[in-house]
Amino acid sequence: MVSMSASTARIPSRIILIGPMGAGKTTVGLRLAEALDKNFLDSDKEIERKTGASIPLIFELEGEQGFRNRECEAIDQLTQEENIILATGGGSILDPKNRNFMKERGYVIYLQAPLDQLLERTAKDKNRPLLQTSDPRKTLGDIIKKREPLYLQTADLVYKTNNKQIREVISNILELLAKNNQKTTA
Repeated sequence: MVSMSASTARIPSRIILIGPMGAGKTTVGLRLAEALDKNFLDSDKEIERKTGASIPLIFELEGEQGFRNRECEAIDQLTQEENIILATGGGSILDPKNRNFMKERGYVIYLQAPLDQLLERTAKDKNRPLLQTSDPRKTLGDIIKKREPLYLQTADLVYKTNNKQIREVISNILELLAKNNQKTTA
């Protein structure tokens, strides 16, 4: 584990991870929270905890818009917490209110990964309602094409994971956070 010491004063109180499903937001978020001694929150897990229902069940019962309404409420609440790493759902950036909450209240890191890596990571996960189609590659490719400009617009830091080991990802992000809290790509 990499730990921060002298430079933690420069680390933002709220770090928000965005990116498509399978980009590693939860894995990276947990490790960053540990390294920075912050609380880890996951917007999807908070929605499930609050409703007592799984994301696929919410999609089934309320449709995507019902889920997005719940997601907006969760993002509003979670982005007001202090000393957090927040992993958001891949589609959370679709709502302009969510993008504003994230940008105004935290330092936003877009975890960018190649399509093949995203497909590999999500292939067996049945908790991805939008990928339960006959052509997940096309579906995910279309989702990314639609959302990519929003991820880029919202992010303070774009970090390309490109099949890197988690240890390297965490180390690199910690270095970038300690050096610079300005908008950047790495």
